[in-house]
Amino acid sequence: MVTRRDALKLSLGAGLSLALPGTLFAATPAPMLTRPIPSSGQRIPVVGLGSSATFSSTARDDASALNEVLRTLVDQGGAVFDTAPSYGASEEVAGKAVQELGIADRVFWATKVNVAGREADAKADPAAARAQIEASFARLGRDTIDLIQVHNLGDVPTQLGILKELKAAKRVRYIGVTSTSKPAYPKLIETMRNEPLDFIGVDYAIDNRDVEETILPLAAERGIGVLVYAPFGRTRLWRRVGETSVPDWAAEFDAATWGQFFLKFVLSHPAVTCATPATSRASNLIDNLGAGRGRLPDTAQRERMAKLIEALPAAS
Repeated sequence: MVTRRDALKLSLGAGLSLALPGTLFAATPAPMLTRPIPSSGQRIPVVGLGSSATFSSTARDDASALNEVLRTLVDQGGAVFDTAPSYGASEEVAGKAVQELGIADRVFWATKVNVAGREADAKADPAAARAQIEASFARLGRDTIDLIQVHNLGDVPTQLGILKELKAAKRVRYIGVTSTSKPAYPKLIETMRNEPLDFIGVDYAIDNRDVEETILPLAAERGIGVLVYAPFGRTRLWRRVGETSVPDWAAEFDAATWGQFFLKFVLSHPAVTCATPATSRASNLIDNLGAGRGRLPDTAQRERMAKLIEALPAAS
């Protein structure tokens, strides 16, 4: 199976010029693109860092390895760090790391709350939800958290109600909900229409574009920011491209690697505020952040990108 590392090597071997900053390459990076949070106008970098998947497993097995990743995030122009109490040791380890590194105030900290069960109508105990939120504050060591979202739409009336209180008390700057399940999209849409959300978090990738139909247009209409999860389809897109080289025409929008190709497609949708691919490797993060620099594809280029991926075999 072709891994992210293999794909990066293949892109380099194809003679493409990787404009990556830091220790990998000496070139001075272009400025990171930013987008405004619709509800406030605050601008944040368009590429951040997620903490599920390999980040989560590394937090469990070798927490010290993640210090470099978090330092790289802020040093190379990023800020948004997406985590959750349910991501194993990720939130605890990252909170300790940013405090030790002295960068806690440079990170846009986005976490989640959900103490409801997995059943569709499961209820959340308010005391347990508040305790989970307070644990997140303790892990970060800050009086204010940038964003807390109700994870997987768990008991929205109860848990979002608590977040509204915290926002009114200025302990949380932004609130929202997340859903990565297509069957739950009707509930997400209803929540977007009826609640004062600053953000939603959804899956979106070049071969997973269901949110383009209603959710992203509604976010734009309602002035709701969008965090994108799984822009690589977790590992699916890497398996689809296999040993295929990045097309030459990707240089038209400054994509030198498959990771940048996938991310630039997502970022070129105007409703997207920030994409947060997860990684535990600083080299991968630098590559990801490169997608937030330079040009983004236009409508015609997006169509060409999608057709290219559609023509590839499905992931095995």
